[in-house]
Amino acid sequence: MPIASIDVSDPGLYENDTWRPLFERLRREDPVHRCTDSPYGPYWSVTRYADIMDVEINHAVYSSAQELGGIQIAEVGRPGEFASFIRMDPPDHTVRRRTVAPIVAPSNIANMEATIRRRTIDTLDALPRGEVFDWVDRVSIELTTMMLATLFDFPWEDRRKLTFWSDVAIANVNSPDAPVRSEDERFAELGRMAQYFSTLWNERINAPPRFDLISMLAHSEATRNMAPREFVGTLSLLIVGGNDTTRNSMTGGLLALAANPGEWAKLRANPSLVPSLVSETIRYQTPVIHMRRTAREDTELGGKTIRRGDKIVMWYVSGNRDESAIERADEFIVDRAKPRQHLAYGAGVHRCVGDRLADLQLRILWEEILKRDLDIEVAGPPKRLYSNFIRGYRSLPVRILN
Repeated sequence: MPIASIDVSDPGLYENDTWRPLFERLRREDPVHRCTDSPYGPYWSVTRYADIMDVEINHAVYSSAQELGGIQIAEVGRPGEFASFIRMDPPDHTVRRRTVAPIVAPSNIANMEATIRRRTIDTLDALPRGEVFDWVDRVSIELTTMMLATLFDFPWEDRRKLTFWSDVAIANVNSPDAPVRSEDERFAELGRMAQYFSTLWNERINAPPRFDLISMLAHSEATRNMAPREFVGTLSLLIVGGNDTTRNSMTGGLLALAANPGEWAKLRANPSLVPSLVSETIRYQTPVIHMRRTAREDTELGGKTIRRGDKIVMWYVSGNRDESAIERADEFIVDRAKPRQHLAYGAGVHRCVGDRLADLQLRILWEEILKRDLDIEVAGPPKRLYSNFIRGYRSLPVRILN
């Protein structure tokens, strides 16, 4: 295949897990690559660690703004429909992010640890032994959905709605198993989400401030009067951000250990490696495949001339495999020397606001698995998500042997 014709935007590459060779070639031969013909129009692929970092930290030139196209390679379905602070540049981004940041501050995360551990213990102890079950549903979704319900102080009996709305928000409508099959269906379902949250919002805006995301948004000067499209967009962002990274890394980590039994043996022999395992899992899984920016002005990147208005796609999934930045980057190594050197949480002003909470949930899960010395066997291939944005899993059959 001529290098000029390489297009890494096909969601099927990630559903079938066949993306690695194309990115290896781009990193080697054309790390800032102009794709002129794709289903999403022309775009630049940025595939090396250093170049991605250059884009990430230069938000004055490379914009996340909704009005310029937002954060995904796909163009916005309905102009202005899903505005949120991830689709803003400073100073608007900074003010809105500051509203929700306290809930994932280190002191509050420390207060959550006992609750997260108790739920993790209950979830693991309730799993069947000796029979096949779906790890995604019984562990990854269950644990992350309980965490989301806590962050929102969401009605406990309806917490699985949060998982459904997360799936709706990130779904590729062309996937046969997508929860919605058109942008109109997505718009309608997220409208129902907004109606549900509006009831909770109205309860909390008329009550003293509480320490949950809905109350914090309702009582903040920056967010209390959000337009409907920003209301929907902000809720979607918080649901997806609080769910997909952790949920898919809980599954991706198990798969990686199953495929690398020597690394699992290292972990069993030395449980103090769990924090390193967590960072390595986030890097190796890279649950957010890409982020997009739009050039506000003519500039240069990796020796290429970028024009104002050009679409720039940072392929985190490639930057995290860049051998020029990360030694043995395509290997899963639980005792890696610099495990936190990765791009999976982004960088700069848009670095994931909930990264510490995600790390905590993953750490506790693996600590409790190791305490029980669970022998978990992958019983079949995973069903992966049809998406070029989220590297996720629909299901993973496993069996606990002991």
